[in-house]
Amino acid sequence: MVSIPNITLNDGSPFPVLGLGTYGLRGEDGIASLVAGIEAGYRLLDTAVNYENEAEVGDAIRRSGVDRDELIVTTKIPGRSHGFEEALASTNESLIVLGLDRIDLSLIHWPNPRVDKYVDTWRAMIELRKRGSLRSIGVSNFTEAMLTRLIDETGVAPAVNQVELHPYFPQTALRAFHAEHGIRTESWSPLAQRSELLTEPLLRDLAEVHAAKPSQVVLRWHIDSGSTPIPKSGDPDRQQENADLFDFELDADEIAAIAALEKGRLWGADPDTHEEF
Repeated sequence: MVSIPNITLNDGSPFPVLGLGTYGLRGEDGIASLVAGIEAGYRLLDTAVNYENEAEVGDAIRRSGVDRDELIVTTKIPGRSHGFEEALASTNESLIVLGLDRIDLSLIHWPNPRVDKYVDTWRAMIELRKRGSLRSIGVSNFTEAMLTRLIDETGVAPAVNQVELHPYFPQTALRAFHAEHGIRTESWSPLAQRSELLTEPLLRDLAEVHAAKPSQVVLRWHIDSGSTPIPKSGDPDRQQENADLFDFELDADEIAAIAALEKGRLWGADPDTHEEF
């Protein structure tokens, strides 16, 4: 079992430098995969209402036998639940489906700026944190301007912003803004799935230097750049491989060289225009 280090969020809560994505892990096979991930050492589990597997995540936690307080469960409020009362109801439903008495990290899944209710949603999450239903609160797919608006209108900075982030889309300016405001960057699609990233000669060369695999080099790049990647895998061997990152580090030149692979956003999900409900 790998021991994954923690950092501390801006609200004082511990947060692992590596998590387990759960998208697509459903049913009994999904539960078994989640239990395997917990047994491999993952303590951060990332789900969402729209993944339709909160129940499986809750079952896996109970079956794992790991102390609940060791695990950090993330879920996300969907676009259809934007608004103060709607966010309260969505969170209550997630607690019931998960079978838990608190959510460790709740995120606004997408800002949906045309609807323009994400500030009201954020106010509800601040209230739920006060009540103890949520331990940490954050957002997903928010831009610098959206983050600034939340902070200016509520005085509360998100603990986390989960965004598309990988060497083809390193989000350098946004990550600098996060660092300035104490917001932890979390990376979805950290390996740029369905792309040629892992065949890049640079990554193959660095993998040879560090006696690692290209995927491990990329995940280490996230960690050494100050973000928490959440690779998804249902395969226990791949889960273990993805977590075997803590016997090497990348230096500043290597980090910069990987970031120089930048091509741009891969899937067109621009938060200023993309909507999900």
